[in-house]
Amino acid sequence: MYQEERLLKILEYLNGNNNMSIHTICEMFSVSRDTARRDIIKLIEQGTAIRTHGGISLPTLKTTIEAYRERLKYYSEEKRSIANKALEFIDENKHYFFDVSTTVSFLAEYINKSIIVVTHSLDNIEIFSDKKDVSVYSIGGCLNNKNRFFYKPGCINYLQGMRFDAAFIGAAAINEDGIYYDDYEDAFIKQAAVKKSCKVIVLTDCKKFKLSSYYKGVNWDQVDVIITDSKPPKIFIDIIEKQDIQLIIAD
Repeated sequence: MYQEERLLKILEYLNGNNNMSIHTICEMFSVSRDTARRDIIKLIEQGTAIRTHGGISLPTLKTTIEAYRERLKYYSEEKRSIANKALEFIDENKHYFFDVSTTVSFLAEYINKSIIVVTHSLDNIEIFSDKKDVSVYSIGGCLNNKNRFFYKPGCINYLQGMRFDAAFIGAAAINEDGIYYDDYEDAFIKQAAVKKSCKVIVLTDCKKFKLSSYYKGVNWDQVDVIITDSKPPKIFIDIIEKQDIQLIIAD
């Protein structure tokens, strides 16, 4: 069993039991204590678990909410401008995929039309729950506490029978070969949603063009529109022009 598969099953166990000992990990997966420790370290680094005496447990809800609010403090004005510009691509009675990102959650706040949304974002679900004209569908599954999204192994099958008029996608990092994310599961969901979308719209503040991350979710040739807050570096302008991507700079 690959580490990613074990981590998912550990998170599923934690979701039902709240804590897990290193001994339980060893027994459940027939692995050594060194392997169990590496799994624990990985989950702690991702922020999806915290260390306890002899094992790990889920982060408290208070910790999760505080981390999310801390992320919202940074570049909020730029993110809101980007989200406001993205409203131009929202039409009545259309079907959309809303990604997990703070910029996309700002877009969710601004929605005032009757639309259908599929999302794996806890925050989008909370926002749309107060909008009676929005029909929202959740992928469901295990909650990633750090980045506040749901994932389950069968979610790709759930998306297979759908078609979206547009997918609104965030970014953790933008590189010369595509758009990257911090979590493998999140990138996996994006890959599936993008393939089922007539239009892919990336919402990102310009600083993401200077960062790096781990898992590629979107190729350049899959992107139709990029909305950002300032002009990207020249190397990316060349890529955007070559791929005939519509670039929109939010005021």
